[in-house]
Amino acid sequence: MTILLFGVSNVGKSTVGKLLAHKLNFDFYDLDDEIKKKYNISLEKFVSTGSLQERDKKRCRLLRTLVKKSGNKVIAVTPLSYAGAIVPIINSSEVISIELTDTPENIFARLVFSDENDIIYRDDDYKNERKNYYLKEIQENLTWYGSVYQNIPNKFFINGEIPTEVTDKIIQSYHLA
Repeated sequence: MTILLFGVSNVGKSTVGKLLAHKLNFDFYDLDDEIKKKYNISLEKFVSTGSLQERDKKRCRLLRTLVKKSGNKVIAVTPLSYAGAIVPIINSSEVISIELTDTPENIFARLVFSDENDIIYRDDDYKNERKNYYLKEIQENLTWYGSVYQNIPNKFFINGEIPTEVTDKIIQSYHLA
């Protein structure tokens, strides 16, 4: 079985995905990390190469490769604007695709940044000074990716809950244990 977690940046795909994989004794993959390994490039450099469509094609190819790997797995999927190539995966009977959603305010509370070497850091002063900008961007992303991911059959609203509770509810909601 493969579980794909979709959603906007900072919604909790990686955190929930790692916990879910651990609880189910599945392998865990983060598509961003797999891109960095495959192309031996920082994410910062990757997102500044080629067009968005070209980058999404690379991501979709790699995602298809990960899905084909044997064994049970959870994959945190990078936000994809050109997701048409993975519709067959999303509709596969061997895959559970779940879009994680939350309110802009809850996503803002989890917002972190990364430097040019993909080192994650917090800068709450900077973030809070630009709160209105980030809330607007998050809402726009939720709207955009909500339309891109309309074919994903399962939607899970996190509602600001802590990752362990979200993980337990996903296991219960989708009868995974």
